[in-house]
Amino acid sequence: MLMIPFVDIPAQYAKIKIEVQQAINNVLDSANFIMGPEVQLFEQEFASFCHAKHCVGVGNGTDALTLALKAIGVGNEDLVVTVPNTFIATTEAVSRVGAKPVFVDVNQDTLLIDPNQLETKIKQLRAKNLPVKAIIAVHLYGQPCPMDEINEIAGKNALRIIEDAAQAHGAEYNGQRIGMISDATCFSFYPGKNLGAYGDAGAVVTNNAQVAQSIAMLRDHGRTQKYEHLMEGYNSRLDAMQAAILRVKLKYLAEWTEKRVKNAHYYSEGLAGQSYLQVPFVAELAKHVFHLYVIRVKQRDALQNYLKKAGISTGIHYPIPLHLQPAYKYLGHQAGDFPVTEKAGHEILSLPMDAEISQAQIEYVCQVIKKWLSDNS
Repeated sequence: MLMIPFVDIPAQYAKIKIEVQQAINNVLDSANFIMGPEVQLFEQEFASFCHAKHCVGVGNGTDALTLALKAIGVGNEDLVVTVPNTFIATTEAVSRVGAKPVFVDVNQDTLLIDPNQLETKIKQLRAKNLPVKAIIAVHLYGQPCPMDEINEIAGKNALRIIEDAAQAHGAEYNGQRIGMISDATCFSFYPGKNLGAYGDAGAVVTNNAQVAQSIAMLRDHGRTQKYEHLMEGYNSRLDAMQAAILRVKLKYLAEWTEKRVKNAHYYSEGLAGQSYLQVPFVAELAKHVFHLYVIRVKQRDALQNYLKKAGISTGIHYPIPLHLQPAYKYLGHQAGDFPVTEKAGHEILSLPMDAEISQAQIEYVCQVIKKWLSDNS
């Protein structure tokens, strides 16, 4: 039986193994393991990739969000508006700085933040004189949010914008690369990401020198030089070994992205015309980088089990919306509060997707799905 992994990290590593090993050896030979030249070079190169002025490497994507929020002045009792269909790291960061997440529902086609509901929610919060401070726009699955509309709403209400781009390395909106549009853009380099390290790593990208400087201090115990601390900070420095690995992989990211886009096209072609299945919707102004290829289908769990028996690994991102998580019971939400998010949570299924999957493997996945649809329609 053909076995298709969800993400084939070993296959990617095999193609760049010699370069990665040399990069690791260089760090070992230098004995410069914390910060240092490799981190500085990666920061310069990733900022350039994002068409931004500054990049600050940090320990992971969650820390990137936390430090970005701190750097723009979000703190105790502030409100931060975001969506409930994201990984919990988005809202963990809000709570870690003493603020409180406020949810709005998503667009039924893209499953990204709905600007109309965002504007309505902000008006409601303002009418109650509540301290709404910022918006976190989550670029889910690799597709960027409608940033022109979000920026307009933020501008009218004097709000700051953080972009959660953990799944959107290289994505673009209206011709602008994600990383140059808002106050700060936060990236995760978790191993399975489009640009993944071989451990935890993250970064914040910004055009604001003050924000960059603040994050650079916060990640390193609030200091500008050894033993002089201007503030209390964190220990969230990007590891030199991970920076060296990321520098190798960054050279291939554009090529890998185009392969992902092509593979998404093969999937959408192969699944076209299936009345009981919805393929990803790509917004007109968006360049989707397909960190995930997510279909929507009723009886999702049955299809997932069927694919598993056929040797096809899949995922669900994310089955339980944040507002229904036990961790956020204190927010007082209940089922039905965000119907688009909740409906999607029962239907979404992430198919195998990376730059390594072959067209033949995609065709096999499509054949198995169509067989199941035929038998169950």
